[in-house]
Amino acid sequence: MSDYENMTVAELKKLLKEAGLPVAGKKADLIARLQENDGSSAVSEEVEETVEDVEEDSYEDDYEDEDWDDEDLVEEHVARQKPVLSEEIKEALALRAAQKKATPTFRRTEWFRYKRLSRSGWRKPHGMDNKQRRNFKYRGSLVRIGHGKVNTASGLHPSGFEEVMVHNPADLDQIDAETQAARVGSNVGGRKREVIHSRADELGIRVLNRRRER
Repeated sequence: MSDYENMTVAELKKLLKEAGLPVAGKKADLIARLQENDGSSAVSEEVEETVEDVEEDSYEDDYEDEDWDDEDLVEEHVARQKPVLSEEIKEALALRAAQKKATPTFRRTEWFRYKRLSRSGWRKPHGMDNKQRRNFKYRGSLVRIGHGKVNTASGLHPSGFEEVMVHNPADLDQIDAETQAARVGSNVGGRKREVIHSRADELGIRVLNRRRER
């Protein structure tokens, strides 16, 4: 019990992966899952050896390799959390991805003529003689209701998570790690963002717009 409590979420998930167990959930759920899987004292000894190896590796990285690579920093962060999805939602996400490939690119009228129009988004064409409104084939496609996607997957991130906007660490306490993921607000500063990332790792919550550390 004490060994698991002293370990980080990253280390707990590593043990769960080795045991072939799910890695979703908060830290307390991960600990409970590991304790249920423990069948003998031999497992606790392996956990102690794993913690010692991690501490030795981090000590060597701190003092022997002063110039860290971005790849090393990313490897320290455990693989992204996966959502717990029903079969219905999985099918809806797969169907939405297939539909997206067949969806045309919607461009504004005469986007090719004026540079400022090429940078703007879709606008509904107006005018009695507008070629795009009259569906001339050499003009772009019109936005129609038939291009809509699956309602079941509406608003979901491509990974399947429901996005929740976060502006401070306290907002993370309201998130369900199995079905929801955090997206840090664009106006959040760097220091607070680091605190949010650390708190999210403790709770086992995925941050969708996590920045790579330098």
